[in-house]
Amino acid sequence: MSRKNGEQGTSRLAWYEAGLAHVWLPYAQMKTVRAPLPVARTHGCRIMLCDGRELIDGIASWWTACHGYNHPHIRKAVEHQLALMPHIMFGGLAHEQALTLARRLAARIPGDLTRVFFSESGSVAVEIAMKMAVQFWLNQGVRKRKKFLAFKGGYHGDTTGAMAVCDSEDGMHARFHGLLPEHHIVELPQSEESDATFARSLECHAEELAGIIVEPLVQGAGGMRFHTALVLQRLRAAADRYQLLLIFDEIFTGFGRTGSLFACEAAGVVPDIMTLSKALTGGTLPLAVTVARDKVFDAFWSDDPTRALLHGPTFMGNALACAAANASLDLFEREPRLRQVADIAAALERGLAPCRGLPGVTDVRVKGAIGVVELDRIDDLEVLRARFVEEGVFVRPFGSIVYLTPAFTIGEDELAKLTRAVTKVVGKRG
Repeated sequence: MSRKNGEQGTSRLAWYEAGLAHVWLPYAQMKTVRAPLPVARTHGCRIMLCDGRELIDGIASWWTACHGYNHPHIRKAVEHQLALMPHIMFGGLAHEQALTLARRLAARIPGDLTRVFFSESGSVAVEIAMKMAVQFWLNQGVRKRKKFLAFKGGYHGDTTGAMAVCDSEDGMHARFHGLLPEHHIVELPQSEESDATFARSLECHAEELAGIIVEPLVQGAGGMRFHTALVLQRLRAAADRYQLLLIFDEIFTGFGRTGSLFACEAAGVVPDIMTLSKALTGGTLPLAVTVARDKVFDAFWSDDPTRALLHGPTFMGNALACAAANASLDLFEREPRLRQVADIAAALERGLAPCRGLPGVTDVRVKGAIGVVELDRIDDLEVLRARFVEEGVFVRPFGSIVYLTPAFTIGEDELAKLTRAVTKVVGKRG
């Protein structure tokens, strides 16, 4: 692991030097990756490093910290729950925080998405959604519907089942081709040509499909690719025509990121199954949910125990995480989060506009609190990331894009510093 990162004082941190030799970092070639920045604490939209430097966080810890860090209302709720009961197994037992959260989510999510199944991570929530969809058919005596239709540019997680419905040709999971179940991956129906391909795929494979899975409005980790509500309406119509279950992976888009509380609201489409995580707890604790419509749940309702959904993550419905999620929902109800998202969108449009004239920039786009500058290429991601740190911000480009997904509570000056940093670093690229 390279130590050429310009850090000051790192060698004085005994815990850092002793522990770094034993961790395996995410999405990193350990031989060449720059050493991670040691963090002392967080506050609001700021990351305080152990060497005294302070960074404005431009990506809200992988899009989770929607209310900023250390929000006092969430902290108080977690502290209170910790004193009462940090965790209790969800098998044969239940607690107030989980049941309250399930009720509140069912009330806020559009349509009859009323049954909430808890897990600990977004990838697992997707696995559960796929398992639900397949067993929905098995419980009705249909054994051949075990595959899914998914989309190029899509990303649904890094566990095996989730990887199988990601873009396997161009994505980071391509080398696992022989391991993963084979599903049908096509272009989103956004044009006459792609719509025709989508239609042909359904005509050929509908009888073996359990459902369609998509990230609504924005394909996140696959490249921050945007699409319109019309695409989702086409998917709903196709799912209805062929009697398929429609799964919306709202792990990234849920809780205001695209401008409405849930992306499906903006499209006027109700999926059959929805997955949520990331901002669910305001970026404090791991928690995910898979939410099903009544018709899906009803297919499991039986006197036959083998027709039950036989799945149970150990920490599902964790009381601390559910307390954080309930507190986060409080903030969406009490504070003007969606108005803040609209203000952020306008500021991103203004602040990133100068990038459109820079060499190597192929696109600049904004949707809600997501700002993207796409480049023709990025030759060295590590160098580019380090340049942002030098500007006093934490921005983590990937692939060929530089993006901002700040906390909704970010100040005007902080957001302006982020957009100026993006314009400067992109302008000096190379």
